[in-house]
Amino acid sequence: MVKHQPLQYYEPQLCLSCLTGIYGCRWKRYQRSHDDTTKWERLWFLILTFTFFLTLVWFYFWWEVHNDYNEINWYLYNRMGYWSDWSIPILVTAAAGFLYITALLILALCHIAVGQQMNLHWLHKIGLMATLVVTVVTMFSIAQLWDDEWEMVVISMQATAPFLHIGALAAVTALSWLIAGQFARTEKATSQMLIFTAYFAIVVALYLVPLTVSSPCIMERKDLGPKPAIIGHRGAPMLAPENTLMSFQKAVEQKTYGVQADVVISYDGVPFLMHDKTLRRTTNVEKVFPELAYEHSYMFNWTDLERLNAGEWFLKSDPFWTAGSLSGPDYLEAANQSVCKLADMLQVAKDNTSVILNFQDLPRDHPYYSTYINITLQTILESGIQQQAVMWLPNTERQLVRKIAPGFQQTSDIKADPAHLRDDDIKQLNLRYTKVTSEDIREYTAANLSVNLYVVNEPWLYSILWCAGVQSVTSDSSQILSKVPFPIWLMPPNEYNLIWITADLISFTIIVGVFIFQKWRLGSIRTYNPEQIMLSAAVRRSSRDVKIMKEKLIFSEINNGVENADELSLCSENGYSNEGIAPMDHRDMRLRMD
Repeated sequence: MVKHQPLQYYEPQLCLSCLTGIYGCRWKRYQRSHDDTTKWERLWFLILTFTFFLTLVWFYFWWEVHNDYNEINWYLYNRMGYWSDWSIPILVTAAAGFLYITALLILALCHIAVGQQMNLHWLHKIGLMATLVVTVVTMFSIAQLWDDEWEMVVISMQATAPFLHIGALAAVTALSWLIAGQFARTEKATSQMLIFTAYFAIVVALYLVPLTVSSPCIMERKDLGPKPAIIGHRGAPMLAPENTLMSFQKAVEQKTYGVQADVVISYDGVPFLMHDKTLRRTTNVEKVFPELAYEHSYMFNWTDLERLNAGEWFLKSDPFWTAGSLSGPDYLEAANQSVCKLADMLQVAKDNTSVILNFQDLPRDHPYYSTYINITLQTILESGIQQQAVMWLPNTERQLVRKIAPGFQQTSDIKADPAHLRDDDIKQLNLRYTKVTSEDIREYTAANLSVNLYVVNEPWLYSILWCAGVQSVTSDSSQILSKVPFPIWLMPPNEYNLIWITADLISFTIIVGVFIFQKWRLGSIRTYNPEQIMLSAAVRRSSRDVKIMKEKLIFSEINNGVENADELSLCSENGYSNEGIAPMDHRDMRLRMD
């Protein structure tokens, strides 16, 4: 009768197999290794880490510029010649790239935590490099085409920096377990000092970051100024087609402080409202006058403009994703909007709200090039609107305007020194929100100059500007901002300092405790597993060599207490590993064949 020595049964480790399998396609036990990660794989880890932070910045940036999605789409429309909502595909792509890189980084950190050798699969390397290249190219393109938009990151930090600091503090504190483990496992004092110095330099820098945080919402509640007035940008463009009569009626229903409109003079001298130079985006001119589709709007007679539909594009393009929320009557009304006269808009606004008027410049060969200011002034004065309710924005012919309509509030769209503005009898400033700082707002307010900023759609941005002391904002979402009763967050300086110091102390205590525990737990442990060393070296050998090595390793593990062994059983390579070993007695012994 043949006696067999007791073999060892290797329990499967599903989590570890998934970890190494997903990251490096090392699904089998003998493919795993506790060897040190190679220099090339360390380089890939550095690239992965860099890509993570880059995609994080890009995703954060594109998420925060949600305020300007419509503006970006309009800008790309002018560059490409056709309207499309580019914002959502870019956001989805940025989110997908960030989540993919984050998943890879988490897997890599798990490898470090369990002491596994990192070996990123070549498919992931291609995906990593593709994500990196696409992110860099897209960020560079936005910087070239829309460089002002990057200032949004600085502004958004005023709203998010205190909370991002807490999140970063939690992440760095959690990483202390991995860093302390590496510190405890490292034998060379120089390597330990390098790990310790690098990590704590990052920690200390993070502890001191709040010294650089400046937010207008870190203030005493008693110092908060009045809520900024809301001016409807081209009416209420989320509720109706922009610059149409319905849009201004909706703005009045929202009880906005004012409305903003873009005035153009038709070829036969009728002031009407249109933002773009052409009629392609907001009318059906390509259907009615296809040969004139690319003609400037001021080259059309009013009789032709009256024939155009100015509402169907809103329902079709749905620029703010709000068309589906319209009621049945509003939907039908929006579909039948036409180009709006300035006189008609003034009749809606004259008893209810103020107006900001902007103008398109006319070419010298236009019949009303030299008289369009007079025609516009005549239209405004005949409407019956109070002069104090009109904010006059154009810089041309200001002296003429002051003479004919001295009650108009002279408004400038040029950022200048307060003394210079007062010398020009400017009462208000109308600027893009990225062009001014909190210090500028305080300076203009001290000089008795009112500041209106555009285009402000998001409650968090509205809150920041409220804390900064802005008097009014121009918005596409008046129906949303009008319901903001108070800044999203407001924190007294003493309370902020207390939260900051407390969070730092808690983090420091946890980090010190983790380092002490890891040093105690791992400092005296030095294990050298001959089986693992040999198997690690075997990963790059042929399958025949691996089989031979596995057989030798199995023989070396046989219990020496059993005598008179006649034969030994050979086991397949798929049956054994250096992890999760459980001895078996003679009754439970199994013979495993290849």
